[in-house]
Amino acid sequence: MADAAPPSPAILPPSGSAPLLPPADAPTPEAAARTPSLPDTPASAADPETPFSDAATPSDADVSALAPPYAAAMDDALEDDGINDPSGAARKHMTLAPPAPPSKKSKKKSSCVWTRPNSRKGKKKAKQPSHAVSGGAGGSASGAGRPRPSCGEDEFLLTPAPRLAADRNDDGPELPVLLSRVYRSEKIEVSEDRLTASGTKGYRMVRATRGVASGAWYFEVKVLHIPPMGGTRLGWATNKADIQTPVGSDGYGFSYRNVDGSKVSKAWRDDYANDAYGEGDVLGFYISLPQGELYEPKQPDLVKYKGMPFHAQPAKDEKKTADPVPGHEIVFFKNGVCQGTAFEDIPGGRYYPAASMYTMPGEPSSEVRFNFGPDFVLFPEDFAGRPVPRPMSEVPYQAYELKNEEPAENGNVEKAG
Repeated sequence: MADAAPPSPAILPPSGSAPLLPPADAPTPEAAARTPSLPDTPASAADPETPFSDAATPSDADVSALAPPYAAAMDDALEDDGINDPSGAARKHMTLAPPAPPSKKSKKKSSCVWTRPNSRKGKKKAKQPSHAVSGGAGGSASGAGRPRPSCGEDEFLLTPAPRLAADRNDDGPELPVLLSRVYRSEKIEVSEDRLTASGTKGYRMVRATRGVASGAWYFEVKVLHIPPMGGTRLGWATNKADIQTPVGSDGYGFSYRNVDGSKVSKAWRDDYANDAYGEGDVLGFYISLPQGELYEPKQPDLVKYKGMPFHAQPAKDEKKTADPVPGHEIVFFKNGVCQGTAFEDIPGGRYYPAASMYTMPGEPSSEVRFNFGPDFVLFPEDFAGRPVPRPMSEVPYQAYELKNEEPAENGNVEKAG
């Protein structure tokens, strides 16, 4: 068994002196063992943030009040704490102050009005599952901006349609292809035979009653009058084109401009024929859509939902513009002469003959007359290898029918037949 280590010299009494006795109030070893360890003395009152304190503590006063031999022994013990100071200087007794409690950061009021509690802008609402918005099984359509009926596994997006839209259709199986009185701007005047259009003010649009989505087709326009400060844009437009704007102001229209013979689409004017057209000119409009029925976006159905007409379109098919289709093209002719390809790889869709006229106030109106065939004034003799077109007069009538008379009992529109 190893010998026990000798006691530390710091607690031995000096030679030739009486044995040291602990003070009367000093705790016995058994009591010290039962006493828990207490933290060091707190920081000085002069500087509470200082982690160490140099102020005299009650423990220091107790040591100085002890008997001289015992105090001397305690001083020796304090001076020799088991750590050697290389400088040889006397070490100063210091006590560690307890850490300061963490301060709570005050919330600063922001000057931004959008983050105040009384602001209109609140927290973003959690996105509802699609079945809850669409009114599918187990879902509710309450609170949705637009009713989205669920037709089995298919979801449809409903957009408000003009009231009695089917009745407003001014086409019929007994009628030829004409200019529409419904799909025109109120600034465009249409003649009694619905073949002549004139623009009184602004730059607006009128389109024909029937459109094409596949094959090669052709129609003519004769320019009757264009005032010195007037203008025309003639060509093709889909059913999504805005009739309150000229043909070619968006991606759904493609036009031939009178001023310099340029072409216009997506509100962008490019050089094309480099030759203006005017009164007396006969313009030809050719479109080729090979296998276009494969690329035509599905036309929205007209349905009745809660007594109101809506256009129902599959939600997955909702897109701003259709994809370009290779081989689809538009060509313009002037007095029977081809002016070259104006637009190629145009998107799939149903294209209608369309016209826009502009007239300055106080001037006679710009006026044009359509000829949908089959008797054309200047039908081109050569189409440069392109498919020979059919006249627009041969486009069959397509009924615009109301798919549903009443919604289902659960408030969802169901697909007819």
